[in-house]
Amino acid sequence: MWFFYSLSAALFVSLTDAISKKALRSESTPLIAWVRCTYAIPYLLLILPFVDFPSLDRTFFYICLILSPLEIISVLLYLKAIKISPLSLTLPFLSLTPVFLIVTSYLILGESVDISGFTGILLVTSGAYLMNLHTIRHGILEPLKAVIRERGSLLMILVAFIYSITSNLGKIAIQHSSPLFFSVFYPILLSIILFPLIILKNGKKEISSKLLTKKTFYIIGVFQALEIISHFMAVTLIEVPYMISVKRTSLLFGIIFGAIFFGETNIRERLVGGIVMIIGVVLISI
Repeated sequence: MWFFYSLSAALFVSLTDAISKKALRSESTPLIAWVRCTYAIPYLLLILPFVDFPSLDRTFFYICLILSPLEIISVLLYLKAIKISPLSLTLPFLSLTPVFLIVTSYLILGESVDISGFTGILLVTSGAYLMNLHTIRHGILEPLKAVIRERGSLLMILVAFIYSITSNLGKIAIQHSSPLFFSVFYPILLSIILFPLIILKNGKKEISSKLLTKKTFYIIGVFQALEIISHFMAVTLIEVPYMISVKRTSLLFGIIFGAIFFGETNIRERLVGGIVMIIGVVLISI
């Protein structure tokens, strides 16, 4: 069951990204960021009867104070990346998070990496190279230059780095609360922080006219909530590294959805690169 829940989380996060990319054609990035948090909340509230409310200490609130602005920045950059660039050239670079985690986990939590971790780093890097393999005819360094030229890829690499920090901070927040409580509390916190930003960006009248009429927003909310719930169910059944390794198949779903919904090209080499990256993530995680 843990494998089913982990794979479900991967599928739902990829569907959320695909629908969000469609919505970003006509809506602002801050609005869709807010929708991803807010429209999931009603469904997450259904699990409140199963939540044991923990005693929250000062550390929890300090961590949330640092974590929330980083999370806001990362979600805005994330959506900007998938808006301006193909899903198949942005989402796979989230697999760089474990690479960055090796450094940030050592600095924040004192955790170190073994030989399999270093092998995983090489594979993730190789997978990134394979993503643009068709450009090698212009030179051996051209696949790496292609990554640099793709603005969305660069933004997602930055998101992956921020995630390497927020993953550690989130782990501390959960240690000072509980996984289920935090999965409900955190989207509410982000929704509250983002709301003034979307009012400034879109205006009160435009926002009020869209909130109840946009069917796309409700679909995003359902998929986002299902992703969070699936994630939590998997965590309760298996160790986090195993769950994350399976959830990283979202990169492959993202590449496939990019081809199906947006007609993205060079999908074969991007799938190969994505698979190599996932193998690298497994080695780093396990």
